[in-house]
Amino acid sequence: MNSPKITFIGAGSTIFVKNILGDVFHKSALKGAHISLMDIDETRLKESQLVVSKLMESAGAHGDISCHLNQKEALEGADFVVVAFQIGGYEPCTVTDFEVCKRFGVEQTIADTLGPGGIMRSLRTIPHLWQICEDMLEVCPDATMLNYVNPMAMNTWAMYEKYPQIKQVGLCHSVQGTAEELARDLNLPYSDLRYTCAGINHMAYYLTLEKKTSQGEYVDLYPDLLAAFERGDAPKPKDSGNLRCENYIRYEMFKKLGYFVTESSEHFAEYTPYFIKPNRPDLIARYRVPLDEYPKRCVEQIAGWKQEVEEYKEAEKIEIQESHEYASTIMNSIWTGTPSVIYGNVKNEGLISNLPQGCCVEVACLVDNNGIQPTKVGALPNHLAALMQTNVNVQTLLTEAILTENKERIYHAAMLDPHTAAVLGLDEIYALVDELIAAHEGWLPSWVHQ
Repeated sequence: MNSPKITFIGAGSTIFVKNILGDVFHKSALKGAHISLMDIDETRLKESQLVVSKLMESAGAHGDISCHLNQKEALEGADFVVVAFQIGGYEPCTVTDFEVCKRFGVEQTIADTLGPGGIMRSLRTIPHLWQICEDMLEVCPDATMLNYVNPMAMNTWAMYEKYPQIKQVGLCHSVQGTAEELARDLNLPYSDLRYTCAGINHMAYYLTLEKKTSQGEYVDLYPDLLAAFERGDAPKPKDSGNLRCENYIRYEMFKKLGYFVTESSEHFAEYTPYFIKPNRPDLIARYRVPLDEYPKRCVEQIAGWKQEVEEYKEAEKIEIQESHEYASTIMNSIWTGTPSVIYGNVKNEGLISNLPQGCCVEVACLVDNNGIQPTKVGALPNHLAALMQTNVNVQTLLTEAILTENKERIYHAAMLDPHTAAVLGLDEIYALVDELIAAHEGWLPSWVHQ
C-alpha cells in the first residue's frame, strides 16, 4: 500500500506537532507517510523538523519530511491537512482581547470560543482558513482537512458555507478528555465506560454515561456521579496539569441539568450568564472561576515549549505514548478502511433536529474509506438544546457577518452573547466592539474597519 502525504499547517506549534505526528507514527500504515510541515516562522519550523525527524527515527517510521514557508507548495498533493494555528498569537491579539474587555468590565477566562474574545478571534482566523480551502481546491482537492483551530464552531461553519466541496471535520479533545476525567472521579477504568454524546463544540452533553458490570451488562453512572459530588469525592484534585482550574462549575450544572457537559469549567463559565458578574466576588470564590486563565496559561506554555524544545534538541530519541487526539485514528481509517468512531464537528444536516439546520454540531462519526460519516442523533433534551441555542445565536450572527461582510452583524453577535449581555448595556456593547476593532488594526478583514 502506498503511503499518504500529511501536511501540517501551523507546524511551528512544535509540541502539538509532536503529539499528533507521534500518534501517526504509531500506526503501521502511516509509518511511511510524507510529512509536509508549513509555518510562517522559519526558526520554529526548523525546530519542528528536528523533533519530527527524531520522532520518526524512534518509532521506526521511514517517510520523508519537507519544510515549507509557502502554503500552497506544502499542500501540493496532500491526502490529509492538519490545521493548528492562532492568528495574532498571544501577543498582540490575545492580550488585546483581554485588556480591552477588562476596561469595559467584561472579565474572561479563556476567550477563544464565544464572547468578545471568541468573536475577534474568529474574524481574524476565518479568512486564513478560507485561503487554505482555496489552495486545497487547486492542489489537493480530495484531501481531508482535520481542523484544530478555535473558535471551532464558527470556523467550521464558515468553511462549510463557503467551501462545501472541502472534506473537513473540526476536532477537539473535550469529549474523550472529559470522559477520562469522569472515569477517574468515579475510580473506574476508562475502558469500562460507554457513552453517547452530542451538542455543539464545548457545549455537548453526555446523553448516556454507563459502566460495564462484571456480568457484562451496562448500568447508568449518573446516580453514582451525583452521589460522589454530594459526598465531596468528586471532582478529584488534578494529579497533574493546571491546579488553578477546578471543576466545580460543571458539577453544579450537572446537578441542575441532569447531564454532564464536555468542556472544562473555566471554559463553561463564560458561555453562560451565571458565574462571572460585576461586583460579585462571592460567585467567583464559590465556583472557583479562574479569571484571566488563558493569558496565564499562554505565558507558562511559551516558557514550557522553549524548555521542551531544547530538551528535544539534545535527545537522541523522542519516544512518546499515544495521545487521545483523533487525528491519527481518522487518517488510519480513511487510508486503510479500518472503521473507527470519533466525535467530530460537522454541518448539521438533519443530525440534531432541535438545533438549527446548517449550524456546526459535535456528534459521533463513523470513519472508514468512505470518509467521515456523522451519525443522526434526533432531538436533544429541550433544556440542553435551549442552552446551546444561546451560543448558536452568536455563532449564527458572526458567521453571517463574515460571509456577507455585514459589520452590523458583529455588533448583533456581541449583543446576543450571554455573558456580555449580563454585564453591559447596549451602547456599552457597541463601544466595546468598536474599541476591539480599532485595537485589531491590521489583523481583521478590511471591510470590518470601514
